Amino acid sequence: MSNSAASSPSLEQAPLLHVDLDAFFASVEVLDDPSLRGKPVVVGGAGGRGVVASASYEARRYGIRSAMPSVTAQRLCPSLIMLPGRFDRYEAYSAKFHAIVNDLTPNYEALSLDEVFIDVRGLRALGVTPMQAAWQIHDRLRDELSLRCGVGVGRNKLFAKLGSKEAKPKIDGARMTPGYGVFWVDPDIEERWLHELPVRALWGVGPATANKLHHLGLRFVRDLRSVDVASLSRHVGPAMASTLVAFAHGDDPREVQSQREMKSIGHDQTFAHSVTGVAALLPHIRHHAGVVARALRGQGRVARTVTIGLRFDDLTMVQRSQTLSFGLDDEEALAAIATALVSSVPLRGPVRLLALHASSLLDRTKNEVQLSFDVASGAEGREAAEAQSRQRQVTNEALRDAVDEIRARYGVSAVAHASQLREGVVEVERQRGSHAFGPDATDEP
Repeated sequence: MSNSAASSPSLEQAPLLHVDLDAFFASVEVLDDPSLRGKPVVVGGAGGRGVVASASYEARRYGIRSAMPSVTAQRLCPSLIMLPGRFDRYEAYSAKFHAIVNDLTPNYEALSLDEVFIDVRGLRALGVTPMQAAWQIHDRLRDELSLRCGVGVGRNKLFAKLGSKEAKPKIDGARMTPGYGVFWVDPDIEERWLHELPVRALWGVGPATANKLHHLGLRFVRDLRSVDVASLSRHVGPAMASTLVAFAHGDDPREVQSQREMKSIGHDQTFAHSVTGVAALLPHIRHHAGVVARALRGQGRVARTVTIGLRFDDLTMVQRSQTLSFGLDDEEALAAIATALVSSVPLRGPVRLLALHASSLLDRTKNEVQLSFDVASGAEGREAAEAQSRQRQVTNEALRDAVDEIRARYGVSAVAHASQLREGVVEVERQRGSHAFGPDATDEP
């Protein structure tokens, strides 16, 4: 099924594809547990501060959508099945998704686990048209991974992304209308959308930016065409202003940036109950450090920069960073730096969210660490933490490798530290991002 069955664009007319997997997290959960099929399933945080990250189409029939507070979703659908999320499984399926895309062409840009842009101009010599490439990706994802997707075909990123949304199924009340699967945004559709679409449909326009534009009387994309960029800059910033006006004219010069390297690895947690004081935060810091360290080692990377973020009950956010002369992938070393950073923050009240991110990533094989005990002599605060981290990074290397090998062969709960024992049961750190959608209903600080 296609919106353009009678004609097919050339590579000059539509060089870009945007592939967006349908309800990705929820779909993976259903694939792993077929008993969930046909039921309203949501991945997200089940606690009072949780949000919906992904909703099955059965859940969407109740009006549930991404970013909705979980309590609202549960009120709309009392039989809703709330799942906390398993990033290890999503990353595994995402790797298979990217492998299928790479079979078509290496000229693709991964935006997230479930979303890519593809430049198909390199397929010219093979005689492959954009629509053929789009259907090949669509059908392989359906047949090999049992995943549905929408594929947008357009002359630039703006229209390709709008097209993938149009290609997906639509929910009208309790009724679902099947999607096109693949949708070509031809010139007539381009012009109609630029006239009819609300500003919220544009790339990068979230609720806050949309409210600013609405207050300025700018509700539709067409309203932006006659706006002075300099005047709009005072309200949304110069970069956003110029981008929005360009989009309103259908212009988007961004190219597909293939093989973008991951810039950071992190773990965020919104607490079910806010945490007061550095001492109470220490177990959570160690937990975060363990999750991030395992993710780093799993990718063969080390990080030279450690960043912590704290969000307080008044919703203000504070960040602190430390860049080292060597790379870390050891949980104790990461925890030492993170603890020093948290201790340097004047706590203005209870903490509702803790984030730990590792960046300035290097290949582990290129990481050269030498002990420098003289640094620790008379050092205080962050310098002492850096010296301590340096020593732990070196001395714990053999132990880290052995533990990782055992877990890879026998499961993550096969071996653990004493601190990970809970009433005789091994409780290894949750997967990275497990609290990205807010706390579970049973989570306690």
